[in-house]
Amino acid sequence: MAGIGGSNYWEDLRKQARQLENELDLKLVSFSKLCTSYSSSRDGRRGDTSDTTPLLNNSTQDRMFDTMSVEIEQLLAKLTAVNDKMAEYTNTPGTASLNAALMHTLQRHRDILQDYTHEFHKTKGNFLAIREREDLLGSVRKDIETYKSGSGVNNRRTELFLKEHEHLRNIAMATKENMTSQRGFLKSIQSRVNTLANRFPTINNLIQRINLRKRRDSLILGTVIGVCTILLLLYAFH
Repeated sequence: MAGIGGSNYWEDLRKQARQLENELDLKLVSFSKLCTSYSSSRDGRRGDTSDTTPLLNNSTQDRMFDTMSVEIEQLLAKLTAVNDKMAEYTNTPGTASLNAALMHTLQRHRDILQDYTHEFHKTKGNFLAIREREDLLGSVRKDIETYKSGSGVNNRRTELFLKEHEHLRNIAMATKENMTSQRGFLKSIQSRVNTLANRFPTINNLIQRINLRKRRDSLILGTVIGVCTILLLLYAFH
């Protein structure tokens, strides 16, 4: 390697390192802004209205993310190579008198490289986590919308069935209350008739006939109510 022992070579390496560090700093700032805008636009779309449109759609942001990731990784690889050359230079003969100063400079560039690498991976990890989360939420929302649109007719049928069921329930309750009231009224009449029969034994035969007719009428009424209830249930379920 020509001129590896000269100070010009070291200064050239430092110049390359500083140039790459400046480029990385600018790229990382833009990369961080992209990730922040991606998160903000996703949040905005969740509460979006018809007159709100994000500046960048998902596919554009994703392409920019992939492109910038590759560019930053390439710059980090170049800066790593320059640092390795600087480390190699500090071990060449003739640099012992300057070794402390050279090592201090080399360590500073290594620290910068480490900070940039850490920042890049942290920002990239946050971006991927946000994208994965939003893709999952988007899939869930899509499934919900599909279910809602596909089950609209079923929901309408269910609503009509519930209304009909409630109507039949009200009829049954009213019938039950009416029968209970009639039963109490009939018991009251029967009690009075029994009292009269006990006082006037000669009308026992008449009372028995009346009781037989009353039972027959009760059976007929119960049968009619039961048939009507069955017919209403059959109509509701068909």
